[in-house]
Amino acid sequence: MRMLLALSLALPLAAEAQSGNVAEAHPFGAAEKPQESARIPKLELTPQILYQILLAEIAGSRGDLQLATGAYVDLAKTTRDPRIARRAAEIALYARQPETALEMAKLWADIDPESLQARQMLIGLLLVEQRLDEASTHLAKMLALEGKQLGEGLLRLNRLLASYPDKQAVALLVDRLTQPYEGLAEAHFARALAEVNAKNDSLALAEIDRALALRPDWDQAVLLKAQVELKSSHDKALATLRSFLETYPKAREVRLAYARTLVGEKRFEEARREYSVLLDSNKDDQEAIYAVALLSLQLNDPAVAEREFKRLLELGFGDPNMARLYLGQIAEDGKRPDEALQWYGMVTPGAQYLMARVRAASLLAKQGRLDEGRRILQQALAANPGERVALVIAEAQLLNDAGRAREAFELLDGNLAAQPDQPDLLYESALLAEKIGRLEVLERNLRRLIVIKPGNAHAYNALGYSLADRKLRLDEAEQLIDKALALSPEDAFIMDSKGWVLYRRGDNSGAIDYLQKAYGLRPDPEIAAHLGEVLWVVGRRADAEKVWDEAARANPGNEALAATISKFKP
Repeated sequence: MRMLLALSLALPLAAEAQSGNVAEAHPFGAAEKPQESARIPKLELTPQILYQILLAEIAGSRGDLQLATGAYVDLAKTTRDPRIARRAAEIALYARQPETALEMAKLWADIDPESLQARQMLIGLLLVEQRLDEASTHLAKMLALEGKQLGEGLLRLNRLLASYPDKQAVALLVDRLTQPYEGLAEAHFARALAEVNAKNDSLALAEIDRALALRPDWDQAVLLKAQVELKSSHDKALATLRSFLETYPKAREVRLAYARTLVGEKRFEEARREYSVLLDSNKDDQEAIYAVALLSLQLNDPAVAEREFKRLLELGFGDPNMARLYLGQIAEDGKRPDEALQWYGMVTPGAQYLMARVRAASLLAKQGRLDEGRRILQQALAANPGERVALVIAEAQLLNDAGRAREAFELLDGNLAAQPDQPDLLYESALLAEKIGRLEVLERNLRRLIVIKPGNAHAYNALGYSLADRKLRLDEAEQLIDKALALSPEDAFIMDSKGWVLYRRGDNSGAIDYLQKAYGLRPDPEIAAHLGEVLWVVGRRADAEKVWDEAARANPGNEALAATISKFKP
């Protein structure tokens, strides 16, 4: 016994049991509340009880959960101590003995019928066993025990029932359990949530309205209402949130939801105003500052975006590299290259590091400092060998943009020799092969890519477009492009290819349909070049010139567009 007592110093239950009474021990890590301790039996700490406690704990620590469970089950039955019954239930559950866990949870609830924890464990175990009717009895008792916490108990109902698969049955049960409490807003909210889970949205909305009638300022209820309305009508959801804010303008979570919904509707200016209102009440609200910064970029208001990103850095923003990357882009777009390079250089290793290095290298290349740009990428590669493919492709792009397409191809081809089935290298080297006239390499690489990645729509598209552009094997070209469209039906570039192959086959009307749809989705200069050419050929020259002029203003210096225009308007 002395040896066992020495061992017990490491065990919380046995160590506290040395006071001489099991009722004063706390095996679960926390003292019982006064009202609970009154319900705990006064037992003498006999050698047998101490032995079983130590036996169970030591067995459990050694992984013998069968012995630990058996010892605690026996002890729970003989002592009828609710804490020991709870311990037995927990160990049985951990040991994957659900029947024993359920038996002990029932014992615990029987010994201490006023324990909410006992009821909750018992309910959970009954629901796992799909015994909903039996669980409902204990749920009703649990609610009756809540007292002043009844509202919180009602809100917990759906969490307790979340694992039960029959959501319609759950909704009916929640309705029945909450009938005695119809004067509480929480009862109607619980019903609404159960109806949402059962996909009965009209019933859910009716219950939410009843909850709001009882508690008009409840932001959680109005948020749920808007969430349900959003499924069928964004306008209704926005109206609900807006109406609530008119009455309760300080409801932060509702205003956040309103602003986010406006962003989803691409109503960026209105969304920015809502985030600005949040900043009026808390000028250091980083979520709102970040949103205002991003929305300002979307609204082509770089001055405000720059100010807010800098403000985030002053406040110790959790993702400073993101703010630095955006500040670099703003400076670059503002024709302040030295400042942009400084911001890019401040981005430390992490999610934005490679993007910052690529942008810095590209900016240097645009300034005629190609070798410096390549050096930045090569240094990044040395520090991040796992990013070889992305960095090599970025370096090849620098060379290509500088008019050194052959060197770019050789760089990719050399890396492809070491990784012959790398999909990105196959694709990018194929495009460069086409540019330098190596059509056999283009076709070989793209066909290999199709074998490796049969779901890669761009591989089919690139090969099909290349054949169509050269008026080669037009049947096969259209088949390849159709396959790409089947894989990615909303891709503007693939639509452009489809229009182009139809044009090559003499179907000008079909070509215009596809090209106009592609240009509407993405006003890319090369799509504009194709659309303008077909319009010109069919005699719609004014329409062609309009498309070309619009694209030329948005993309000055684009070679493909300029070449097409000069072909028809020397």
